[in-house]
Amino acid sequence: MNEESIVFEGGGDIAALLACGALRGSVAGFAQPRGPDLMRRIEPLDDWCALRAAYGVGVWQNARALDGAAFSTATRGVNFASSDYLSLAAHPAVREAAAGALQDAGPHSAGAASLLGNGRLSLALEAALGALLLLEHVTLFPTGWGAAFGAITALVHARDYVVMDAQASAPLRQGANAATRNVVPHRHLDTGHVREILAAIRARDPENGILVLTEGLFGMDADVPDLPLMQHLCREYGATLLVDVAHDLGALGPGGAGSLGEQAMLGKADIVIGAFSKTFAANGGFVASNSRAVKRQLQLFAGPYGSSSALSPVQAACVLEALRIARSPEGDAMRAALLGNALALRAHLAETGMRCLGLPAPIVPLWIGNEQVARLAGRSLAREGVFVDVLEFSGAARLRLQVMAGHRPAQLRQGARAIGVAVAGAGAALCVEPAWPPSTPQRRRR
Repeated sequence: MNEESIVFEGGGDIAALLACGALRGSVAGFAQPRGPDLMRRIEPLDDWCALRAAYGVGVWQNARALDGAAFSTATRGVNFASSDYLSLAAHPAVREAAAGALQDAGPHSAGAASLLGNGRLSLALEAALGALLLLEHVTLFPTGWGAAFGAITALVHARDYVVMDAQASAPLRQGANAATRNVVPHRHLDTGHVREILAAIRARDPENGILVLTEGLFGMDADVPDLPLMQHLCREYGATLLVDVAHDLGALGPGGAGSLGEQAMLGKADIVIGAFSKTFAANGGFVASNSRAVKRQLQLFAGPYGSSSALSPVQAACVLEALRIARSPEGDAMRAALLGNALALRAHLAETGMRCLGLPAPIVPLWIGNEQVARLAGRSLAREGVFVDVLEFSGAARLRLQVMAGHRPAQLRQGARAIGVAVAGAGAALCVEPAWPPSTPQRRRR
């Protein structure tokens, strides 16, 4: 197997980092700059980012770049920062499918799906996804973000309501905020709070629509909602449930059916959306339902569908072959390897004193809390050749690890040891004591 290298710049010691302020500040402080000049008012953000970039990966993650494929092994160490849960990007059959599509249909769809951008492979992919999800009508999008944003903005009008989990992903939040001002977050995984919100909305407004957004596996804390109860509440209050399965479809559940399959919800959720970039070795996304009217609405009113070039033949071929593998006995073995790796990594991290959030899954989130500790630990890990994602939130920072079926036991041990040393060292250098997060409701995956 070929290996990739990760290219980055920067240096400096901890004293310099503290003195220059590269560890200070928060992304949230730059989210809504004020001032009449749209260009000049964002310059302080650039100055802050440039300061961080001068001190390397971890302090500024956008300095990273892959030189090669996103395999589990980096030339300098271990890669926990790429999304390829079943390690299908390296699978010979997926690469052969891509090469065949490139030879037969070329590299580009050459138009939106509404303007002859669809082809034989994309139509076959729609049918295959529908068979897995037990949902008849599937619409493909060029990105997973476009699927989420397009579905919400096409279905929700200004007077409608969106009720969404407090940890909903960025495309769900952005789509909701673009569609309506009536966006109501509920406490993470708290179905009692969902019921309260829906009852209050229906008590004052029986006329307009309500879209409830959740995820099959949350990318922040690797936990899952009670999908049957969420669907029941939507039925009770005349709302529509949308489930984003970007992180779990293919990687978890019987036959790769994800949380929907684990909770006996195949064919039962109102709307299911997903992305191909986590498990299926390509860009792209989809929206699925049992309503042909939903598909028609998306075709006519979802901007990312009608105004972007459709999924390319190469991408469609990759996903179609990856989906075939994921549903086969070989896919079952890959999922078993993935889950085994997730369990092993969590056990190794626990031995170092790290706190893993959520449930065993391709995502292993490590609670850090302090943003400065997270940045400094990320920088130290990059120097040691262990690559992780640093998620910055004021007082709620995390290191997020993404596990692949192809990770080897030695890599998991090496990575866990390095992470424990880096986090402990960063905390000691900054005189920050570990602080654990407040407990949240947990559901066991079946």
